[in-house]
Amino acid sequence: MRGSTDVHRGEVWSVALPMASGGREQTGQRPAVVLQDSGYGQASPLVLVAPVTSQVGALRYPGTVRIQPSSSNGLSVTSVAMVFQLRALDRSRFTKRLGELSAPEVSALLDELRRLTGQTS
Repeated sequence: MRGSTDVHRGEVWSVALPMASGGREQTGQRPAVVLQDSGYGQASPLVLVAPVTSQVGALRYPGTVRIQPSSSNGLSVTSVAMVFQLRALDRSRFTKRLGELSAPEVSALLDELRRLTGQTS
C-alpha cells in the first residue's frame, strides 16, 4: 500500500516502524492504533499512531492502555497501546489492516493522550 492508504481513527494496522539508532523507541513490524482524526487528517501524507506491544510490563509507564485481544481488533494476545510513543508515519508504512478497537478503547487512548499533553488532570 503506497502513499494513499485510507486509514481511520481506532483502526489497528500492522506497520513498519523505522529502525532507531539507539534509544528505546519501538521499531520494526508491529501493530499500531491510528489516533489521527479520520476526516481532518486524510489529506496528510503522515498518520499519527500509537505503537502496540505484547509486553504487558509496559503498563508501568504513564500513557499506556491495555487492550484485550478480540476478533474485531485482530490482536491475538493481551497488548499495550503505547500512547507515550506517539509517532507520525508515512502511509506507505501501513502494510495490513488488522481490525478496529471499540469506542471505549479509543476513548481510553485519547484520554491518555490528553493527560500526556496536560489537557486534563
